[in-house]
Amino acid sequence: MKENKEKKENMQKPKKETNKNDKKEKKQKVNGDNLKKENKKDKKERKPNKFIETIKKRWLINGTKTAILILIIIALFIAINVLMQSLELTPIDFSQEQLYTLTDESKEKVKDINKDVSIYFIGYSEDDTNLSLAKQYNKANERIVAEAVDINTRPDLANKYGIESGTEGIIVECGDKSKVLTASDLVTYDTSTYETISIAEEKFTSAILNVTSDYIPKVYFLEGYSDFSLSQNMNYLNMFLGNEINETKTLDILSVGKVPDDCDTLVITTPSKDFDDIATNAIIDYINSGKNILWLNAAITQEVDMPNVNKILELYGVKPFEVGIIRETNTSKMVMNSPDLVIPNIEYSTVTKDLYNSTGVIFVNATKINVDEDKLEELNVNKIDLALTSEGAYFRTNFNNQSNQAQEGEETGEFLVGVELDKTIKEANEETNEQAKISKLIIWGENYFASDYQLTQSSNLAAVQLAYNKDLVLNSIAYLVDREEDITARKSTGTVTYTATEQQDTIIRIVIFTVPALIIIAGIVVWQVRRRKK
Repeated sequence: MKENKEKKENMQKPKKETNKNDKKEKKQKVNGDNLKKENKKDKKERKPNKFIETIKKRWLINGTKTAILILIIIALFIAINVLMQSLELTPIDFSQEQLYTLTDESKEKVKDINKDVSIYFIGYSEDDTNLSLAKQYNKANERIVAEAVDINTRPDLANKYGIESGTEGIIVECGDKSKVLTASDLVTYDTSTYETISIAEEKFTSAILNVTSDYIPKVYFLEGYSDFSLSQNMNYLNMFLGNEINETKTLDILSVGKVPDDCDTLVITTPSKDFDDIATNAIIDYINSGKNILWLNAAITQEVDMPNVNKILELYGVKPFEVGIIRETNTSKMVMNSPDLVIPNIEYSTVTKDLYNSTGVIFVNATKINVDEDKLEELNVNKIDLALTSEGAYFRTNFNNQSNQAQEGEETGEFLVGVELDKTIKEANEETNEQAKISKLIIWGENYFASDYQLTQSSNLAAVQLAYNKDLVLNSIAYLVDREEDITARKSTGTVTYTATEQQDTIIRIVIFTVPALIIIAGIVVWQVRRRKK
């Protein structure tokens, strides 16, 4: 019995082992099937890219075809380069103030010119930065054309304008009118930092408008009564006025006995002595003819008896200037915590519309403007505020006092430092169709801000002063000579660091955009080829 039992157990053991083996085989079969399915799935997902396969089989199969592929890429590079040159894209301007990119203001000024204007760059190369700038006028107005000219091929221009062989010259020509510019005309210098400042666009725009304008306003500066004149302390303003559509002249009123009839605006700078009777009567006659005056008056440090000066001011309701200087206590309205460097609040008006709320205008040694409001109606004068100090300002009369706070007895509050006064000389007459005769006076209670005086504390402040203060004066003159289209916020000048030429610009565009794209494509191709080989 025992033997039969052992025999029976022995017969059952292989069956269990067989079952285990069957399960193992079954599992391996399932795993194998799953692996096959995954491989099939991978093959579907990794379906060869036709473009990659074409490159792989036809172009990378041997060295010759690979070389041909490289030549094709180089040919595409050259073709794109030629295409970009033919498009004459505006050069990329790397200067901080975009000195070689034409501003919207210039485009606006020249867009409606209906005369042919030629700008000849004699002795300049095609890749000159100023020529590239001048060519941009053509996009604003196709009648303005700038080109480089070889003096040997156009000796007529050289002879006509006196440009010698081997020298450079820029001629802006429209019909019989022309203006010649030299390389030195296109730059000026910051006397505090000795840096070169480009004024090329202002010169080009001014020259274009000069040769196409039918009338050039004349601005006279009264000489002989002030320490400020065009030839002394106001060279910068003289230069900037020359960039506008103006003809500036000096006036020695004692020698001519009158203000010339062709004077559109008379500029009077801080009188240091009283006007003579001849000058006084001549200016009064000028006012009664309906002409305009720009008056710049810095702070007065000592009492000077000026009855004739005050007689002129009284015609517009302006009281005599007082001895004293405006100082600020509001730190946001002063520069570098200096109470004498005042940042006025610019009010909105036709004159100041493009500088409204600007914080870039700096007044140095400003004085207050006192207007007799009660007399304005009697004098037929309309008053328009242009600039005011903050309410934290005070008027210092004792210059020995070094305190930065208002002292007892010193006038405090908001002071008028810029004003327009329009005096009606004669009312309009509808029956005779006569227009009203109005004399306009703009007064700024400051003179240094429009002079060559530089803020030595910071070259940045000096640059701001040149940029915004000159706009305040130039806009005033543009308004007074009835050229409101010239009222604008002009391009800030700055030091030229680097500007790509047209040719360099094209190369830079290709290097920045095209070459990286080609490298990326080539990298993808090589990566796909290598992946297939694994």
